[in-house]
Amino acid sequence: MTDKNDIELLFKANFSRLHSLALAMIHDDDIARDIVHDIFASLLTAPQNQIVSPAYLVKAVRNRCLNQIRDLEIKNRVTNLFFLENDEYERDDWPDEGTIARIYQIINDDLTIQERQIMDLRFDKGMKFSKVAKSMGISENAVYKHFRQALKVIRKKLTHNEP
Repeated sequence: MTDKNDIELLFKANFSRLHSLALAMIHDDDIARDIVHDIFASLLTAPQNQIVSPAYLVKAVRNRCLNQIRDLEIKNRVTNLFFLENDEYERDDWPDEGTIARIYQIINDDLTIQERQIMDLRFDKGMKFSKVAKSMGISENAVYKHFRQALKVIRKKLTHNEP
């Protein structure tokens, strides 16, 4: 039941209910719409013999919303880690190019190989923490631990202007 016409009928019949569910969980209309649209878009590439029911769609929306919430919490935790105990920086301030160059220098000179690899995968490659963990063959908690240690070193070097 996953040919294009069936998916279109499912979309028309279920979009508003699924959107309401996503909106209740996410509290952001644009993100809620994107979640529902992404689910229907993924159905277009699903195997033709897959049976898609309204219950399946509700679970898919719920799971995508939970993933979105988890990703937002991770982003907030990382932001808080960087700015924790560091009154010099305002959250809205963006470092100048000299500071960014200094951060890269610290990453290359003062971090362990794993910390450098995590920073590279996370920031240069844009990978999520779960994907970083999977690609490195370590747990997500280990990624957080190394990331936290890397931020601690970077913060210390920047705050104390250490060479």
